Amino acid sequence: MATDTANKAGADYGADAIQTLEGLEAVRKRPGMYIGGTGSAGLMHLVSEIVDNSVDEAAAGYCNSIEVVFHRDRSVEVRDNGRGIPVGSHPGRDGISAVEVVFTELHAGGKFGGGAYSAVGGLHGVGASVVNALARRLTVEVDRDGATHVLSFKDQVAGQFRGSDFSPGHDLVTRGRRAKNRTGTGVRFWPDFNIFDPGASIDISEIHRRVTMACFLVPGLKVSVIDKRPNAAKDGSSERFEFVSRGGLSDLVTHLAVGDVVGSVITCAGVDYFTEKVPVDAKLVNVERECTVDVALRWGQGYDTEVVSFVNTIPTIRGGTHLAGFDKALTRVVNSVVLAGNRKLARLARENKHKATKEDVREGLVAAVKVTFAEPQFRGQTKEELGTPAVESIVARVVYEQLKEWFEPGGGPRSHVKAITDKFVAAIQNRVASKQMLQNKRKAASLGSAGMPRKLADCRLHGPDSELILVEGDSAAGPAKRGRDSETMAVLPLRGKVVNAAKASARQVLDNSEAQALFRSVGAGAGRDFNLDESRFGRLIILCDADVDGSHIRCLLLTLIYRYMLPMLEAGNVYAAAPPLYTTKVGEVTHRVYSDAEREAVTAELCHRNRKPENIKWQRFKGLGEMNVDELRHCALDPRTRTLRRLTMQDAEQAKQAAEMFDVLMGADVSARRDFLVEHSSTVDMAVLDV
Repeated sequence: MATDTANKAGADYGADAIQTLEGLEAVRKRPGMYIGGTGSAGLMHLVSEIVDNSVDEAAAGYCNSIEVVFHRDRSVEVRDNGRGIPVGSHPGRDGISAVEVVFTELHAGGKFGGGAYSAVGGLHGVGASVVNALARRLTVEVDRDGATHVLSFKDQVAGQFRGSDFSPGHDLVTRGRRAKNRTGTGVRFWPDFNIFDPGASIDISEIHRRVTMACFLVPGLKVSVIDKRPNAAKDGSSERFEFVSRGGLSDLVTHLAVGDVVGSVITCAGVDYFTEKVPVDAKLVNVERECTVDVALRWGQGYDTEVVSFVNTIPTIRGGTHLAGFDKALTRVVNSVVLAGNRKLARLARENKHKATKEDVREGLVAAVKVTFAEPQFRGQTKEELGTPAVESIVARVVYEQLKEWFEPGGGPRSHVKAITDKFVAAIQNRVASKQMLQNKRKAASLGSAGMPRKLADCRLHGPDSELILVEGDSAAGPAKRGRDSETMAVLPLRGKVVNAAKASARQVLDNSEAQALFRSVGAGAGRDFNLDESRFGRLIILCDADVDGSHIRCLLLTLIYRYMLPMLEAGNVYAAAPPLYTTKVGEVTHRVYSDAEREAVTAELCHRNRKPENIKWQRFKGLGEMNVDELRHCALDPRTRTLRRLTMQDAEQAKQAAEMFDVLMGADVSARRDFLVEHSSTVDMAVLDV
C-alpha cells in the first residue's frame, strides 16, 4: 500500500506541485528558520527582536529610555523615546504607510545601506515582521509630528480595533496631541501560542540579564522591566526592575567578576578598515567598512572563565571571528611578551612544555569583546555567531598591540602585571602536573596493587566503611599496623614535614613524595581532578603526636587536603584522632588526659581521699611510638573506645594560617623569623624572660 501511494505521488509530480509561500506565510510555516525554534528560546527571541530595535535607536544616539512590560493577558509591550517609525506613505506602496511595511514585509527596514543607521543589531529587516507573523494580534503606537499614530494587526492583517471588533484597513489612526519634540515607538504583541510549544514561557530573570547587557553596551541607556503577570507576585518579580550603566564594558567586566580579582580592568580600543564586496544594482562592488573594537578584561583568583562577545548591540553567544581574533591575540601576547624568559618556567622550557595554551590564558578570565561596523555577516538569522572574516585580524591586531603595551614596563602597574604573570605560570604548571598525574594514575591502575606506595599497609576491603590512617613516621606506624583491623583500616606512615600547600606551587606539591604517596593511596586524583566517587577510602584519619611538632604536621596535612582533596573535607570524611598527652595507672584503672590542665584536674580528683599528688606517677608520651599496641588501639584505633574529631572547612582555614605561622617560627628562612620577632617585640612580657 505504501509503495502504491508513493508511485502515485511521483506520477502526479508536475509544475503545479511547486508551491510558493507569500509574505509572512513562510515564517508561520517554518518559524524555526527565523527564531531558532518554537520553545521558550523562540518566544524569548520575539521579545529580543522588538527590544533590539529600540536598543539600536539608543546606540544611534536617539533614545535613552526603554520600558518593557509583561501584561496579565500574556502580551508583551516595548516602548522607547526614539525617533519613532516613519508614518508617511511608503514610496512605491500606494496608500500603505512605512509602519505597515515594516511589520508585514520581510527584509524591510531602515538598516540597509547605512542610511538611517550606521551600525546596528537588526540587519536582516525581518525582526518586526517576524514578530507580527507569529502573533495573533499586534498594535504599534508611534509618537511623531505632535500626535500618536496607531496601527493594529489581527492575524497579520492591518487595521484598527474598536473594543473587540476589528476593521481591516491601511490607514493609521491619529489620536491625542503631543508636544512636537515628543517622539518614540510602542509595540505591544500577543504571541500566537498555537504555534509555540505548550510549555514555552518567558523567563523574567533572563530578560533582566539581556536588558542589563544592553545597558552596558550603550552607556547612559536606562531600561525598565515591569512584570504584571499573575505569577510575578509569587516569585517576587513583580517589582519594577531598572538598570543604567555609565562605564560601558569596564562596568560589565566588573559586574561579571566573581570572588577575588587579580589586577585591575584592562581596556583595549581601536579602529581599522577593511574592504568587502557587496551587491549594488545587481553587481558586486568593493565597499570600505570601518570597524571599531572595544575590549575590557581582567583576571580573577578562581578557575572559571566568563567571556561575552557582541556585534554592534547583539550578543553573539557562539562567538565568531571577533572572538577568534581576541583569543589569538591574547595567547600570542602572553607567550611572546608576558612569559618570555620567565625563570619559573625554565625547567619546563627545557622540555618544551612552557608555552601557555588558550585554556591556560583563559583561566579565571572575565572579558567583554565588542565590534561595531555596518552590515556584519552572521551565521543564521538568530545572529549567534559572527562570520565576517576580516574582523578576526582587526581584533587580533588591536588587542595584541595594546595588551603588549600594558604588560611591558611603563604600561600597567607592576604589581598587577606580576600577579597576572604568576597566575599564568601557575596555570601552566598545574596543567603539566595534572597531565603527569593522570599518566601516573593510569600507570598505577594498570599495575594494580603494585601501583600503590610501598610503605602503605593496605586493607583488604575498600569503600565507604574503610579508612586510611595517616601516622607520623615509622615508629608510630609499627604499633598502628599491629593494632588496626586490617579488614577495613589501612596505615600510611609519613616521613618528615609534608609540603606546605598554602605556599607551594602545584608542581612542588605534586613532586613532594609524601603528598604523592597520599594521592596515590586514596586513588581519586588531586586538585580539580579529584573525584570523591573514586576514593578507595571512606575516611581519612590524621594520627599525630600530641605536641607542637604533631600539631604542625596535622596543620600541613589538613592544608594539603583542603587545597587538593577538597570534596573529601566538604563531605565530612576527614578526622583527627586524639592521642593522650599523659597516662597514669591508679590501682587497676588507667587514666589518660590530653592537656596539662586536664592532668591537674584528674590529679586533684584522685587526691581527694588523702592520696598524695607525688604518689601519682604520670607518664608523658613524647610520641605515638612510645605507646604499646594495646594503648594505641584503645585511644586511636578501636571505634568503641577512640576519640575522633571531625574536621571542617573552618578547621582547614585555621590550619592554613597555622601552617604559615609554623613556617615563619620553625622554618629555614631566618630573615622571615627575625622580621616577625622584631615586629611583635612590643608584645613580649620582659618579666618572664630568663636573661
